[in-house]
Amino acid sequence: MMPFTHRKFIALLCIFLFNQQANAVHAMSLLDAYEAALYHDPTYRSALHESEAGEQAEKIGLANLLPNLSVTHSQSTSSGTITQNNATGPLNFDSQVSTLSLRQPIINMEALAGYRQGKAQADSSRAKFTGRSQELVVRLVEAYVDALLTQERARLAETQLNSLEELKRVNERMLQKGEGTTTDVLETQSKYAIAQARVIEAKDEFEVAQLKLEAIVGQKITQLDQLSEQFSSRAIQLQDYDTWYEMALERNAELVTQRHAVASGKEEIRKSHAGHAPRVDFVASLTRNKAGSFITQDRDVSLGTVGVEINFPLYSGGRVNATTAQAKANHARAEADLNAITDKILVELRKQYNLLLSSVKKIESLEMGVKSAELLVDATQKSILGGIRINLNLLDAQEQLHTARRDLAQARYNYLLAYLRLQFAAGTLVLDDLRNVATYFKPQRVQSQN
Repeated sequence: MMPFTHRKFIALLCIFLFNQQANAVHAMSLLDAYEAALYHDPTYRSALHESEAGEQAEKIGLANLLPNLSVTHSQSTSSGTITQNNATGPLNFDSQVSTLSLRQPIINMEALAGYRQGKAQADSSRAKFTGRSQELVVRLVEAYVDALLTQERARLAETQLNSLEELKRVNERMLQKGEGTTTDVLETQSKYAIAQARVIEAKDEFEVAQLKLEAIVGQKITQLDQLSEQFSSRAIQLQDYDTWYEMALERNAELVTQRHAVASGKEEIRKSHAGHAPRVDFVASLTRNKAGSFITQDRDVSLGTVGVEINFPLYSGGRVNATTAQAKANHARAEADLNAITDKILVELRKQYNLLLSSVKKIESLEMGVKSAELLVDATQKSILGGIRINLNLLDAQEQLHTARRDLAQARYNYLLAYLRLQFAAGTLVLDDLRNVATYFKPQRVQSQN
């Protein structure tokens, strides 16, 4: 059973509201962001209400199989004149008719098919909501990671700008001493101007990414958790692809939703074709007629009737044949859509499975690259003390280290996202998977600057 139920939603909502009152700090962990998204994300809230509406389809279909009880009442006053034996006089009387009617379907193939169709539609709605709940996890982590990545790119752009600024000052001093060239100065100035533009662009990207995340969680964010240095790419144990393949075919929410849609289309064919079938109803009524007429006044009659009503459809202008043919075409379209969705899901499943496997080796390679870059910075610092290198060389080495760390972080983010997307494609994504991913993050020591 999936954990994304209405009860779970209400429980998490209560936790979130309590945290909102108890903590006014805007630093947000991944789990905090998820709790906020459950309450604020418009897409998830729309899916929740859509699911609530869809679940009523089964009850609506069942209503056509249950007894129908109704009361009608009419009341009127009549006035006129009557001529009898050459004498004319007024005639006034009241009429009151009350009827209690009961109708219970005995044989109604259309209502029976409608009930089964409503049940399929309700099941489809539940499966769709499960998929939307899982999708919220993926969307949230994607937005969270994107905000962190764009923040890292902005920091790298500033590092590159600082390096070029230092190089520009060095070239200008060398030109003043007659040791440099105007070409070097102009080239550095051009790169510096481009770097300034990149800083502006990177900051804009970070602001947009932050706004996207804030739109999901519904509040202002000034600080996010960072990836922990204690990152193990082999902590996640993968099953073989055939196992994932079978789980995806059985449990993927989009496939389950579409299979229910196919079942609903099949019942629509039966419901349409039932227009040719006879209908048998048990009927009963209790009538009280307290009325008069121009002949008889002040008559009070109570009448009870019980019987069976049979309705044989003969001809409806070809409507039954047309609606049945239309239902068959829609059912065939739903089956074709199911095949298309299956192919799409299996392609995505294979893609994320391969990405998860390749990410392990990629992360290990980039970890070695970061270590080499750290050694380069340390060696450059020692060379500066020995008079072999200059500060500009240290800036270049630090920039290289920063770039290597950014690439490593991105590879680690892609690894975690591939893990969630694989679970999502297989239909096995649960809240524990998000908690597992959240353990890879830790709070920042210093609040980030926008």
